[in-house]
Amino acid sequence: MTVIQTDDSTAANFQSTVSVQNRWDFISDLDIIILNYNTAALLRACLESVFASRCDFRWRVFVVDNGSSDGSVEMVRSEFEPFHDNLTFIASPVNGGYAFGNNLALRLICPMPEEAEAAPGSPTGLVEHKLLHIGSQPQARYILLLNPDSIVPEDAFQKVYDYAEQHTEVGVVGPKLVKANGELDLACRRSFPTPEVSLYRMLGLSKLFPKSRRFGRYNLTYLDVNQTTEVDSVVGAFMMLRAEVIRQAGILDEAYFMYGEDLDWAFRIKSLGWKIMYYPGTTVLHLKGESSKKRSYGALLNFYQAMIVFYRKHYARQTFFLLNWLIYTGIVAKGSLALLQNVLRPSARKRVS
Repeated sequence: MTVIQTDDSTAANFQSTVSVQNRWDFISDLDIIILNYNTAALLRACLESVFASRCDFRWRVFVVDNGSSDGSVEMVRSEFEPFHDNLTFIASPVNGGYAFGNNLALRLICPMPEEAEAAPGSPTGLVEHKLLHIGSQPQARYILLLNPDSIVPEDAFQKVYDYAEQHTEVGVVGPKLVKANGELDLACRRSFPTPEVSLYRMLGLSKLFPKSRRFGRYNLTYLDVNQTTEVDSVVGAFMMLRAEVIRQAGILDEAYFMYGEDLDWAFRIKSLGWKIMYYPGTTVLHLKGESSKKRSYGALLNFYQAMIVFYRKHYARQTFFLLNWLIYTGIVAKGSLALLQNVLRPSARKRVS
């Protein structure tokens, strides 16, 4: 196992450490990135399912820990280091958010030499800047984002990989995700949250009329769950992308702390002409929201902040300014109400999105 420990040392020393420890002997077909924050037990189960996978291609696993304090780092080093040579562990001393953590691995696997400097406000500053210059070519053909609260069947990677190989016009693939109660995780196939689509959802029309092609567009609830479909976005809990796509679209936007990053990525990717496909040929268990439950109020706040960031970035410029103000006011009001309702809920029922 390769271990990369980020700390307060100089960027030059950090770059030297990475370049020495990551002289891999082969180009991977699939690199799997798992970002963890204080979910040691779930991460253990996830990794056990990942390493039980059966694949006829070359693959590697990158675990990034976002400053956990629950023993996650020690668990990975003691239980998985001795057994898996294709595991790289990156320990960050801070929780910089979902995009930040995944980008630590993405910059190693699929470096962005066109980026001149680290993102403004980035928690690791100059260290990230140096990471941009490690190598010049992607070291994997496909890259998969996988949440630590996911359990994959042994053939999941193979099936999604085979589908992508057979459809060269597809840039992103996501499988069918189900929650612990067996229900579909609605986030695994989505439309972009345009003002119209978002309005139907915020007014509750998407729940009242889930089979309506107009009102059910947010989560495409009018479609057969077992139908392979081109969608606007799949969810970052299991999101496989071609490295070529990432090189074109760039890495995750760190303006999002949590939520919205995958939608934003999909928006940029679709604008380049790539297809994004929901592929229910395999089913993955998603124990959704376990990490967020530890900070339910913060997660809710991040959820509505992400709405504002996404809208401002992709829709505000072509929308009449008075309507923009109305939309921003609606998001703030909806978020405030959600936070108030969460205060009144029992701990076991608190929402995180």
